[in-house]
Amino acid sequence: MKLQRFFSVLVFCALVAGPSATFAQDKAAKYQPAKGQYEVGTLRIDWHDKKRDRDVPVKIYYPKDASGPVPLVIFSHGLGGSRDGYSYLGNEWASHGYISAHVQHLGSDTAALKTALTGGLEEALKPINASNRIVDVYFSIAALERMNSEPGPLHGKIDLNHIGVAGHSYGAWTTLVVGGEVIVKDGIHIDAHHQEPRIRALIPMSAPVPEKTDLDEVFAPINLPCLHMTGTLDDSPIASTKAADRRIPYDHMTGKTADEYLLTFKGGDHMVFSGRFSQRSSRAAHDVIFQKYIKESSTAFWDAYLKNDAAAKTWLSGGDFKKDLDGEGAFEEKLAK
Repeated sequence: MKLQRFFSVLVFCALVAGPSATFAQDKAAKYQPAKGQYEVGTLRIDWHDKKRDRDVPVKIYYPKDASGPVPLVIFSHGLGGSRDGYSYLGNEWASHGYISAHVQHLGSDTAALKTALTGGLEEALKPINASNRIVDVYFSIAALERMNSEPGPLHGKIDLNHIGVAGHSYGAWTTLVVGGEVIVKDGIHIDAHHQEPRIRALIPMSAPVPEKTDLDEVFAPINLPCLHMTGTLDDSPIASTKAADRRIPYDHMTGKTADEYLLTFKGGDHMVFSGRFSQRSSRAAHDVIFQKYIKESSTAFWDAYLKNDAAAKTWLSGGDFKKDLDGEGAFEEKLAK
């Protein structure tokens, strides 16, 4: 199915017991998940892109009491999502000192899903909707840059030199494309994006995979730190991507120039990343556990690569997080030399 390509912690405290000449080593050794320290505020805004004559709704989670600029995360929802989804991540990241902007992509949002479910899937997956998603991300960065310079609750609060992009399913495709994934159709490269140099790290959840193409050619150009997430039951509910294929982007990104991680939940399905719990009680309990690890690992990853926190990177790559998983999943890594 050719169209399937278009689919689809926490600040950790260093508990140092008194002054020490080995402060950095103590901090790294004692980096542990902790509750976010900031009070979270939210903003709902309906931006309008005059150039495309397109509305771009957004919900922004921000740390109300942060004193200085904090890194920015742009979040891209899956097919049928909206700016109100994935709130557990927006609240978590903001409470740990991030501004998390959840963009709604018209044409592949909740209204589009209703059309798709009544036989209009082709409409929802038109190339224009895929292209608009990419431009929505860049437009949102520009809009937030303006908000950072103008009077208002975000004035002077955004560190625009440290931006992360995350997304689920179709949003994971969006994330990887703005990070450098090459789009190939019928052997021809499609220049659907320009790379934003201030984007420093990516978290794709349940990324879709293009069919019948050179996968090294598609994914190897991505040279940003990346935390991939999936589950052993992560089959696509709409397209043809199977759970076993979700690791393909990780496998075909070299890890030579940037650190790459892969978190695979044992028994995790496609929707566990959305924040919605399973209707079945046996699955709901595990969804709570999985989402705890999603929050912890993602915030540690942002801390490591957007805040340059060496202790957070040590916690991720040194085996502590893998131990904390306690058999609930597998954690793999390819660290740049």
